[in-house]
Amino acid sequence: MIDDLDIDLTPVVAEQPDPLLFATVSGAHLYGFPSQDSDVDLRGVHLLPAADLVGLHEPEETRSRAWVRYGVELDLVTHDLRKFVRLMLRRNGYVLEQLLSPLVVHTSEAHRELAALAPGVLTSHHAHHYRGFAVTQWRLFEKTGELKPLLYTFRVLLTGVHLMRSGEVQAHLPTLLEQVGGPGYLPELIAAKGEREHGRADIDHARAEADVERLHAVLDEAQAGSALPEAAGAHDALHDLVVRLRLDC
Repeated sequence: MIDDLDIDLTPVVAEQPDPLLFATVSGAHLYGFPSQDSDVDLRGVHLLPAADLVGLHEPEETRSRAWVRYGVELDLVTHDLRKFVRLMLRRNGYVLEQLLSPLVVHTSEAHRELAALAPGVLTSHHAHHYRGFAVTQWRLFEKTGELKPLLYTFRVLLTGVHLMRSGEVQAHLPTLLEQVGGPGYLPELIAAKGEREHGRADIDHARAEADVERLHAVLDEAQAGSALPEAAGAHDALHDLVVRLRLDC
């Protein structure tokens, strides 16, 4: 049961064709600005049997499914363990947010082991992930004028700054505003997003652009002064974990 959603998602886990090592809630619910009509983004890792990887058939390394349950639109995307770990090692902050999400639908000892190794993949270069994500979302905001991509822009920049400074992955925008700071109008925009998923942003464009540019500069500075290493150090430990879990399945 996810308290924030007040729905039981455990049957979703039982329906999957291969074991799930974990499933968590991502998206707007994790980021702290869901709307009344937001779908529920479920993300996780499945474990394919070894035969699926060594035979002639293409393995289902990524599975995606969308459906409606309890009157809520659910969107489930899972990766096979090997693919997920490779994404972890590619300086992909998005999968780390999924792995470390506090909104847990299903967990396991393997999930806990993966999460324990997550600090070992963090590098100062993760700033590039958040910088690039922010640029993409800002362009979408300029095209649509919608509130959602604007909040995403601020969220990922603040996540990047916080990560560079603290070595901690934090995706929850209200928490980031407390820990990092940000434009004073963001709580009002978060409240507005709660009323409508695709509402337009009621904000002066030039003011928002200036604040986004300022946060890009803050992220650059945080990266330059970060204590995070240049390269991941958990490659061998993750390799050993993937091999052991695969042989055990």
